[in-house]
Amino acid sequence: MVDHVQSLARGLAVIRAFSAEEPELTLSQVARATGLSRAAARRFLITLADLGYVRSDGRLFALTPRVLELGYAYLSSLSLPEVADPHLERLAAEVRESASVAVLDGEDVVYVARVATARIMRVTINIGTRFPAYCTSMGRVLLAALPQDALEAYLERAGLRRLTSHTIVLPAALRAELERVRHLGWAMVDQELEEGLRSIAAPIRDRAGRTVAAVNVSTHASRTTLQAARRDLLPALLATAAKIEADLASLSTARG
Repeated sequence: MVDHVQSLARGLAVIRAFSAEEPELTLSQVARATGLSRAAARRFLITLADLGYVRSDGRLFALTPRVLELGYAYLSSLSLPEVADPHLERLAAEVRESASVAVLDGEDVVYVARVATARIMRVTINIGTRFPAYCTSMGRVLLAALPQDALEAYLERAGLRRLTSHTIVLPAALRAELERVRHLGWAMVDQELEEGLRSIAAPIRDRAGRTVAAVNVSTHASRTTLQAARRDLLPALLATAAKIEADLASLSTARG
């Protein structure tokens, strides 16, 4: 691709090498994660440090809060989080469980709004947290809305991995589950991302009927059975999705 700027791609790859699981990396680890030589990885890290996006203690490198600026322009221009927040607060208060909104980005869901009532996962979920789409309820809702060719492309590159004993990893089984999600209009995932975690999600659609995001409620298996989730959480979740959709439609109309 003639217009592809390789140095920019490599610099972004260095930033993406860091994660919640590995917030600090050595030069060798960055080079290995990005496929760069040690010399090239060092140049990118020094440049990012000069710009304020990376810090180092001499051996370990880590991102600084300034990297949030890279996503701020997108999030600040997106009306969805500010529209969704009050609805998530009411939903979380009603069902006494954590509620979130996410969008699909590549192979992952990215959290853009969240109200947490209790921590039920080993990792802390914040705005910008990413999880594999195939094993999350919001991811299933978003994948189910993809055109068939886009879904097949996703399945080819996603690399389905077994995260728990419950995780669906066979493409045929995942296709069948996504077809079920399309039919039902919502998705429930039972302990596929993490043992003990259950979540139920519904789509958020724009005025044209396109699924642009998903909203979910997450709970712990020890306190909410699958039947109770359908009975007690699903009605409130679907009502919240409808309210968010209505507000987005009103905002779109107002903007003309």
